Amino acid sequence: MGKTTRFLLFLTISALLIFNVVSSTEETKKDEEDLDEDLKFLLETEGDKSEEAHDHHHGHEHGESSGDEGEDDFENYDDFENSVDPDAAASDEDPFKVDADEKDVVVLKQGNFSEFIEKNKYVMVEFYAPWCGHCQSLAPEYATAATELKDEGVVLAKVDATEENELAQKYNVEGFPTVFFFIDGVHKSYPGQRTKEGIVSWIKKKTGPGVKNVTTVEEAETILGAEEKLVVGFFDSLVGSDSNELSSASKLEDDVNFYQTNNPDVAKVFRIDPKAKRPALVMLKKEAEKLSTYNGKFTTAAISEFVFENKLPLVNNFTRETAPMIFENPIKNQVLLFAASKDSEKYLPALQEAAKLFKGKLIFVYVEMDNEDVGKPVSDYFGVSGDGPKVLAYTGNEDGKKFFLDGEVTQASIKAFGEDFLADKLKPFFKSDPIPETNDGDVKIVVGDNFDAVVLDESKDVLLEIYAPWCGHCQTLEPIYNKLAKHLRGIDSLVIAKMDGTTNEHPRAKSDGFPTILFFPAGNKSFDPLTVEVDRTVVAFYKYIKKHASIPFKLQKPEAAPAASKTTESSNKDVKDEL
Repeated sequence: MGKTTRFLLFLTISALLIFNVVSSTEETKKDEEDLDEDLKFLLETEGDKSEEAHDHHHGHEHGESSGDEGEDDFENYDDFENSVDPDAAASDEDPFKVDADEKDVVVLKQGNFSEFIEKNKYVMVEFYAPWCGHCQSLAPEYATAATELKDEGVVLAKVDATEENELAQKYNVEGFPTVFFFIDGVHKSYPGQRTKEGIVSWIKKKTGPGVKNVTTVEEAETILGAEEKLVVGFFDSLVGSDSNELSSASKLEDDVNFYQTNNPDVAKVFRIDPKAKRPALVMLKKEAEKLSTYNGKFTTAAISEFVFENKLPLVNNFTRETAPMIFENPIKNQVLLFAASKDSEKYLPALQEAAKLFKGKLIFVYVEMDNEDVGKPVSDYFGVSGDGPKVLAYTGNEDGKKFFLDGEVTQASIKAFGEDFLADKLKPFFKSDPIPETNDGDVKIVVGDNFDAVVLDESKDVLLEIYAPWCGHCQTLEPIYNKLAKHLRGIDSLVIAKMDGTTNEHPRAKSDGFPTILFFPAGNKSFDPLTVEVDRTVVAFYKYIKKHASIPFKLQKPEAAPAASKTTESSNKDVKDEL
């Protein structure tokens, strides 16, 4: 190739590059001008700046009280942990007002908190909110525990987190009640039950020896009558390696008390064969399964595993009190029986027998459907209707998959169901409202069963709001969202949609709270959607969609109306002139 030819080629390529850059610049400039024109139109037609007030609340978090709820938010199974009583929120009465029952609970504030913690070796601190229903339920249990522990060098205190904001922020308090235990100024979260017994047992274990010696039959009988569950070791000696292993294991369990004895008569009280080979170990519970005998190696890890697998009841009766024990358990997979109280005797035994086969692998839960406190909200969350019986498997809140047992509720069917659940052989169930017969509104209605057809249509860019009917933030957003949809209704490639997140589910519709707003770009539906975090105004939403839409579009503005008044005026003038 000659020099002249190469030079001409260079010029041609350079010219093409320059042309492309200029074209691209002009195109970008044109797009910006179009966007400015669109935004000006939106602002002028809707009064967007004055009416919408730039709401910066980007979601009603599960369990967070905004005062908007008409009922508890059970859209997350563990919202029993953080739900509030809206009626209590409106009351001026402080349920934590110190009275005779709370005489031993110390009130801490910003001004005395640090000094008090420094002066006392053991301090339990509850951060509460006056309107919190769970805090109100805890109050008498907490006060009784304070009285029982005051002579043992342990102080129970409380902080009104709604008044002491700096303290609450310092300790990252995100829900109520939040309870910490301070030892020499160092704190850890309290993970135990919210009962007097649970608090006292947990604190005594943290402040005293992990294993208590039992030397007399009278002591043993008193302990057996008082404890809901306990672990007992039977040794040749109360000191030595076996005792040390048991003591180490006791430190790993917060909600079970450990005892040891070398007295055969005491061992017999605890249902251990006095002639049994030592070391021997049992767990006793006041449940359907009263005795569990340990047959493994006498090591800390093995003992701890045994206690972990056996400390829960075979079947947990779901209440607000047992909810923390279920939620906070490392075992996330659950099997739930939904049945009315009148049918419990018929179906609970089958569930209990099946539960024995899955210790340490599954948690079994009974939901009493006609229980006024928890029956309906838990049933609604899982999509269970009628009065049962229904058996359902659940993978926990992080994953949130649900599976229904088909057929009769028997020990054999539950056993097979549990095995298939653990082997991941079950098809998940998702709640859905009926598909609407007509869906011609500016905002399209999405339910679980039409989610794929509407939202996952690869030919459409889709903006989806996941809302709750009772959510105040959602109600505030509704007119703004409707305006946006009205402006964009003529664009075939774009869908503005909403879905009731309390009655509909889909694996691609993950919600952190209400409202959650997701954007599904066309041609990219196999990827996770974008979470829309912008001011809740028509303009902000429009700019976001314009930027992220896979398919370019132009706002369809109505044609300007003819200047009728001017035409009439001109006609009249002409008539006068003619006259």
